[in-house]
Amino acid sequence: MVHQQKAALAGSARMEVVSGVAQLRPEDAMFDAMLRGWRAQQKSRGLKDETIDPRERLIRRFLEFANEYPWQWTPAHLDEWSAALTSEKHLAPSTIRSYQGTVRLFTELLIDARYGWALACEEAFGTYPVAICHEWNTLPHLQDYEGNPEARPFTREELQRFLDYADDQVARAVKSKRKGALAAYRDATLFKVIYGWGLRRTETSKLDVVDFGRNPQARQFGRYGTLNVRYGKAKKGQPPRRRNVLSVMDWAVEAVADYVENVRPRFGFPDQPALWITERGGRLQPGSINDRFEAYRDALGLHKELTPHGLRHSYVTHLTEDGVDRRFIQQQVGHECDSSLAIYTHVSDDFMNTALSKALVPAFAGV
Repeated sequence: MVHQQKAALAGSARMEVVSGVAQLRPEDAMFDAMLRGWRAQQKSRGLKDETIDPRERLIRRFLEFANEYPWQWTPAHLDEWSAALTSEKHLAPSTIRSYQGTVRLFTELLIDARYGWALACEEAFGTYPVAICHEWNTLPHLQDYEGNPEARPFTREELQRFLDYADDQVARAVKSKRKGALAAYRDATLFKVIYGWGLRRTETSKLDVVDFGRNPQARQFGRYGTLNVRYGKAKKGQPPRRRNVLSVMDWAVEAVADYVENVRPRFGFPDQPALWITERGGRLQPGSINDRFEAYRDALGLHKELTPHGLRHSYVTHLTEDGVDRRFIQQQVGHECDSSLAIYTHVSDDFMNTALSKALVPAFAGV
């Protein structure tokens, strides 16, 4: 009978530790081998360097803080590090939880017997790695949203003022015959598109003209019946998520159609695929969107908590107030679960009172 040798797992000590060679600094050599093994394991699971590299840098920072090697780490090291991140670095709970999760992933590899790191460390140093991340010393995920509580959508009045002001900048530039009329028109349209299709700032920046398409169920919108968002928010280690957003606001469709057909060609760069182009023929970047937004917001004296992302929040909130099905809105903005959508929904008092009245009518029908 022929016995086949079992293949070693990607990331195992057997694949990374060089046997029979005397190391000048054996502890450092073992730690580097562990990081190589962890990288190999993550690569085998389809993760990319842009995800793996920051994780590795974090583990190196933890090593520096603990001043001990992984086979000497204890839960107390994690306790002290977490306390420092809170009291000295003043990091948000969600960031600390993410850091703790990275340390957990690394140490789980080291203590998994299938990868052989515990045995390798015991043979080399007489001790071995142990679990240091537990429920009692890591932050639990208690709520869906831990961002800035002041962030909110526009009221309808604020939104109208903002979009009107953006339009006014186009008229002023044209009237004064000064440079910048095309850029002002572009930005006025861009803000309408962020709101009209419920987009994130980066998603908007990366749109191309060809991303608009027809929707046979909404022929009145012509070639602007649907928008293919190709650079949606990605999960960690995954490529950007695509989604198709159906056009629902006729005035927003009219605005983008006018821009594409009558204004954008005047920039003079027919080979540039980007929907939003600069006066030098490049693609408009998210930072520039932010700068123009803040200039308009501050000129109007609107609250500082209003951001470009607030336009996306407003899309969700206003459609909810208008009675649009939540499942439809959820698909439009690319949320996988309804709890994520709830974060975006800040309905007005009038809407809540109307909803309450509708709920109470059946209850008091027989009274």
